[in-house]
Amino acid sequence: MNDDGAQVRRAGPEDADVLARLLDDFNTEFGSPTPGPAVLAHRLRRLLATEQTRAWLVAEQASGRQAGLALVTRRPNVWCDGPVDLLDELYVAPAHRSSGLGSLLIQAVLDDARAGGADLVEVPVDAPDVDARRFYRRHGFQEIDPDTGDLALLIWQEL
Repeated sequence: MNDDGAQVRRAGPEDADVLARLLDDFNTEFGSPTPGPAVLAHRLRRLLATEQTRAWLVAEQASGRQAGLALVTRRPNVWCDGPVDLLDELYVAPAHRSSGLGSLLIQAVLDDARAGGADLVEVPVDAPDVDARRFYRRHGFQEIDPDTGDLALLIWQEL
């Protein structure tokens, strides 16, 4: 399936409800906790009013329905001259996967990062998610530190 003519656009606070629905669908699909669309929309309206949080929506051609999103946090980093972008979420609804919409979204993220002077785009990916890891590698992301040969890991502590 190929959604030729699909449209990617930068999302703003006015898109919070659509983004929240997609994010809630994402977590629900994979059995992850979600506070629900209302809470997510409230948070997104606040975050998207800043320059640190960026989002994109992609609509499939036939219906114009929003079929996916990318959500990025931009921050300064001591190791880089420019900012670092963290791709917090990239989601394409199941019916639209393998259609090129994810590639359109990642290209929008990378184009924006370059235009904004970012030196690095980071993506947290679960180790067992081989499809996501393959997708990101196909788009030039690395799992192995080229200087050391070490596997990259992201660890955290919830507070």
